[in-house]
This record gives sequence, structure tokens and C-alpha cells, in this order.
Amino acid sequence: MIGFGLSNDERRGMTEEFAPAFRIAAKAGLASVPHSGELLGPDHVRTTLDYLRPTRLGHGVRSGEDPDLLARIVDAGIAPEVCPTSNVALGVYPTLAEVPLTRLIHSGARLALGADDPLLFGPRLAAQYHAAREVHGLDDEALAALARSSIDASRAPDEVKKRLNSDVDQWVG
Repeated sequence: MIGFGLSNDERRGMTEEFAPAFRIAAKAGLASVPHSGELLGPDHVRTTLDYLRPTRLGHGVRSGEDPDLLARIVDAGIAPEVCPTSNVALGVYPTLAEVPLTRLIHSGARLALGADDPLLFGPRLAAQYHAAREVHGLDDEALAALARSSIDASRAPDEVKKRLNSDVDQWVG
């Protein structure tokens, strides 16, 4: 499935002005995948939820700062795409340890771990998993659950998701 997004610096422009375009995209069967909740905080995530009705959030990491908002995201089944390295590179959080990855995981959120743009921010996806282990203390089971969550939150065809989840199951043994 193809998604319709909104990216770049969320501090520029008015998110609600894009609502008509997102309604058109939704009517056409496109997934709503706007960028929100990285450079602007929880209030911007609320605006994005209210006006753009996302199925995934590009970033959404700042929702971890507001328990009520995070519960809303979990209840709606919206998957934040968490990219810790870019969060630190952009000054959202001073260190990888301060990215609320475990808070998001423990909330029950369906997360997609990402690397954002490796050409701009450096580390690729494998390094994000390494940091999840070394910085956030995730063991093999938790890393496997995070990988499955990332796969399940993707727009890949069901047969691809099934194969990838099987690979994760084999890895964790």
C-alpha cells in the first residue's frame, strides 16, 4: 500500500491546512503517514491526530512525554516511527539514553524502529537496534518484539510480513 505523508520541519506551516489533501488521499485508499512529534511536542501530535488522522506517525517520539496522548495513540493503533539517532542529531533529546524508547515500548505502542535519513544522521537501522540493546537494555526477546512491531506496522503485503516475522522468530530461536 502507498502512503501519503507530510515531512520536513514541522515548525513551518500549519498542519491543519493539509487536512483536505489528507482526506483526498484517504478516499483514494492511501495510508496517512505524516511527520509529527519530533521538533514540536505533544500538542503538535494532537493536532496531527485531529486533522490528518494518521495510521502511522513519522517520529511521534514526543508523544512519550504525555501519558494521555500516548494512550490515545496506543488505543488507536497508530504506529510511531521512532528514529533515535535523528532525535539526538536534531537536539530533540541530548543523548540516546533520553529518547523515550522503553517508555513507548512499555506503553504498548506499536512502534516502527527506523534510521530516518542515514545520509544526514549517520547510523543505519542495524545501529539503531544495537543502541536499543546497549543504551536502553533491550534483550533478544525485546529486540525481536520491536522488530516484529516494526514489520507489523509496515505497509508490506501480508505474505512479506509473515516471512519477515518468521525470520525474526528464527533469529531469536
